[in-house]
This record gives sequence, C-alpha cells and structure tokens, in this order.
Amino acid sequence: QVQLVESGGGLVQAGGSLRLSCAASGRTFSNYAMGWFRQAPGKEREIAAAISWNGGGTYYGQSMKGRFTISRDNAENTVYLQMNSLKPEDTAVYYCAASRYRGVTTSPAGYAYWGQGTQVTVSS
Repeated sequence: QVQLVESGGGLVQAGGSLRLSCAASGRTFSNYAMGWFRQAPGKEREIAAAISWNGGGTYYGQSMKGRFTISRDNAENTVYLQMNSLKPEDTAVYYCAASRYRGVTTSPAGYAYWGQGTQVTVSS
C-alpha cells in the first residue's frame, strides 16, 4: 500500500522556478523507483523525470534536461522535482508515481501508484 500526496504547484512567470514535492505513506517507499509525469490538455501523459529506488539513477525527458532535477529523501519518504527556467510549454498537471520496479522506467504502465496531480501554470 502506497499513497502519494503532491504539493508545490502553482502559477509562475516564464523563467521562474517551482519545486514540487510528493510525500509517500507506507513503509516500502524506498523499494520503488519514482517518477514525475505531466499531462497537458489534449496531449498524452509524458515522463518528466524518474529516479531509481536509492537515487543512483535518473532519467529526464528531452525537454526537461538541464532545467529539471529529480531527487528523493527516503528517510522522509519524499520525492522532489525542482523545475527551473520554466517555459509556458511546461504548463501541465504533474503527477507523482511509484514504480513497480527498483530501476527507472519511462512508461506509465510501469508505475503502480499515482498521486492526484498538481497544476503547474507558466505564464508568458
């Protein structure tokens, strides 16, 4: 059993930063790789970033590289997504997800648990 609660979304101007947090309940948090996905209206859900169970491996979507950083604190059962240099095209609902596996995976099908999503809006 894993429950994920996201926070940190909001409205920000282009070029600004936001830090999303995802707090997990359940004592098996550290056994899962974690991911952040995003979905804009009319578009498919896409991987933003993922991190392995112990933080040793990461993955970033092409447009996020160099701007986003995923991290985790297993002692606090929390995963973060630091988003810098935000662009209007980053506007989406961002979802935290817990993987079925220890290593990173990029498909939504590889994730067993999902948060409710948090809205990120970047204005121009």
